[in-house]
Amino acid sequence: MPLDPQISARLKRDSNGLVCAVVQQHDTREVLMVAWMNDDALHETLTTGRAVYWSRSRQELWRKGDTSGNTQRVVRVSLDCDADALLLEVDQQGPACHTGTRTCFEAGGDLGAVPGETR
Repeated sequence: MPLDPQISARLKRDSNGLVCAVVQQHDTREVLMVAWMNDDALHETLTTGRAVYWSRSRQELWRKGDTSGNTQRVVRVSLDCDADALLLEVDQQGPACHTGTRTCFEAGGDLGAVPGETR
C-alpha cells in the first residue's frame, strides 16, 4: 500500500526522492541521529509505529534495529514548515548510532564553535 497521496503531495524531496529525517528521543528531546526517508519508508513508519529509513549506501529500506536490536518505537512524526524535513520523536532502545554511542553526534564530536552574541 502506498503513502497517503495527501501526505506525499506535501513533501519536498531531494533529487533522489528523499526527505531528511531528524530523529529525537521523545521524552528528553535529545537528538539521536539524522537519516533519510523515501515514500515507502515513511509509509511503513506511519503504519507500523517502527522507524524505517532509506539506506543510501545499500539502496534499500532499513528497518532500524533489524540487525542491531536497537529499535526505535515511533511516538510522533511531524513535518517542518518548508515540508523538506521530518521530525521523528521516538523511544530509542539501545544506542542509536552504528558506532555504539547513544547518539550519532557523540561520535562526531564538538567542532568548537564560538558562542554568538545575544541581543
